[in-house]
Amino acid sequence: MTGSINISEAALASLIGLTAHEIPGVVGMAPANLKEGISRVLGRANVSDGVVIGREKGSDTYTADLYIVAAYGVSIPTVARNIVERVEHTVKNLAGIELSATRVHAVGVQRA
Repeated sequence: MTGSINISEAALASLIGLTAHEIPGVVGMAPANLKEGISRVLGRANVSDGVVIGREKGSDTYTADLYIVAAYGVSIPTVARNIVERVEHTVKNLAGIELSATRVHAVGVQRA
């Protein structure tokens, strides 16, 4: 049997966003750009908000940037490490994709 499986960047971003939300110490995701910010104001938040997928031209190599809001009182470096480990593990096991870089940007802190 031959064929191919294509996983869209939107599906990958959703998978990553859902995974990040499961990490203790993550209050939520922050808008990664103006378009996401406007959508959120209009009540159209998405599970992929706060996730930016990059792809190197001519390759199947992906990067992920996550923009998070951390809970007040948690160790942000520890939360970030947990996100990176869980996201890379989940993406590899569920999508069969290895991320070449996973970057976490803590852009806010809130009381949980």
